[in-house]
Amino acid sequence: MAKLVIIGAGFAGVWSALSAKRLTTFVNKESSLEIQVIAPEPSLVMRPRLYEANPSEMVHPLGPIFKEAGISFFQGVAQAIDTKMNTIYARSIEGVESTITYDRLILAAGSSVVHPRGISGITHNAFDVDSLASAGRLDAHLQSLTSLPPSPSRDTIVVCGAGFTGIEAAAELPRRLSHIQNARIILVSSADQVGPEFASSSRSVITQALTELGVELKLGAAVTAIDADGVTLASGERIPAKTAIWTAGVRATPLTQQISGEKDNLGRLRVGQHLRVPSVDNVFATGDAACAYADAVGKHYVLMSCQHALSLGRVSGHNAAADLLGEPLVDYQQAAYNCCLDLGGWGAVISAGWDRELSLSGAQAKKIKCYINQQLIYPPGGLEEALAQANPLLPDSDELFRQMQEAVA
Repeated sequence: MAKLVIIGAGFAGVWSALSAKRLTTFVNKESSLEIQVIAPEPSLVMRPRLYEANPSEMVHPLGPIFKEAGISFFQGVAQAIDTKMNTIYARSIEGVESTITYDRLILAAGSSVVHPRGISGITHNAFDVDSLASAGRLDAHLQSLTSLPPSPSRDTIVVCGAGFTGIEAAAELPRRLSHIQNARIILVSSADQVGPEFASSSRSVITQALTELGVELKLGAAVTAIDADGVTLASGERIPAKTAIWTAGVRATPLTQQISGEKDNLGRLRVGQHLRVPSVDNVFATGDAACAYADAVGKHYVLMSCQHALSLGRVSGHNAAADLLGEPLVDYQQAAYNCCLDLGGWGAVISAGWDRELSLSGAQAKKIKCYINQQLIYPPGGLEEALAQANPLLPDSDELFRQMQEAVA
């Protein structure tokens, strides 16, 4: 029996496993392939929702669906990969060292927030919403602020980075800080614009929403230091604040560095249209670990986003299994792109295309964002529905958004 091992149980890892299982069922070769997932916990963290309150609730158990599908699970951490020996060296949560061999490997270990070395105190003093644990620490900290005497530093929260995560975190804070009277929320960015990756039509609405929510903007302002009581900017200005949330940038799992092959500036492995690492025949990369073209013309690279991870996972799982079972592989292609940005109590913004031109905003956009966050990104409870959704050739983003608009209408 051949063995497919998947490192990671995020969106790409989960759907890799389910897509591989789907293929074995479809071609009636379930006894020909063992599928194993390696991850610290048998659960899917809803990472796109960690800017919200109560992040401990943003977890979906995977044990039942894996058991029903016959997917084995190793609870632990992959520490090293030897691609010449087709071997993974892992440590279980009990601390036991294990050697796991594979015939095909899918690296789906995701990414993590970057702490720039040039910013003094960032590691010890900044919060983030990158993981369940770090989001939980922030949540507990925000709730504990009322135990401190009122002061400008207690009542001020600085969000560092005005990209996607920073905007969503800042927009949600007014609701999360309803227990703090006169809370001050400041969004700081070295960029000259909020959401610089968005088109001006979308940026204007985002700026309007943040202003109406009472979020202050400090643009063109680089952070140089973060301590327990404040944030210092390159201009020398110091903002008294006991809460600094760092959202500026992520980098692919360090495990990509153990696999030979070209990487991009985010540490992602460059892969072909089948999501195989060109220099290592037996290894596929997916999700945030993969740098792939989203379109056939090679104009746009995939983003480190849930939207792309879901599709990347379905394709990588299918192809790794197909490679072992002698079945046809499929090209990864996700040329259409739509982006839905949460703006807290104000609503949301939906932008269309890679230029992110404004498509929809306000309450109706918020309904779609809630549908995505609370339903769409969650795996189905039953195996039959999960395997149906694991098809690597599902509708593109444009069609999916049309379906969502109909669903929430």
